[in-house]
Parts: sequence; C-alpha cells; structure tokens
Amino acid sequence: MSKKKEEKIDLNKIPQEEQLKYEIAEELGVLDKVLEDGWKSLSAKETGRIGGLMTKRRREEKKKEENPEIS
Repeated sequence: MSKKKEEKIDLNKIPQEEQLKYEIAEELGVLDKVLEDGWKSLSAKETGRIGGLMTKRRREEKKKEENPEIS
C-alpha cells in the first residue's frame, strides 16, 4: 500500500462550502492540529462536534433567510 502524499492546506484557497468547517475548527481550538496533520488526526468526538455545530449554524442561517424580520 502506498501512502497518499498530503498537501498543506492553504486557508486562502478554501472552497466556500468548506469555510464554515475551518471556522468552527478554529473556534474549538483544533485548527492547528488539522493544518498540521489533517482531518484524520481529530477524534470522533471532535469531528462530531464540528459537524453538529455546522448543522446548527446552517439551520440558523436558513431560518434567518426565511424570516429576515426576526433577526
């Protein structure tokens, strides 16, 4: 088995749909770990936390779009 060569992540070239994931990782204090060793270095708990917060924020954004007067 050959190991896939990992590329360093350039935070300036992150696709729009990925930005939220990196923002949340930074807020949780795991961004340095991700940048150094990749997403595979996170525990299931950390990964789940990021996914849960992404879902929560997307729901909030959708709710604001549907009801702009409630902000």
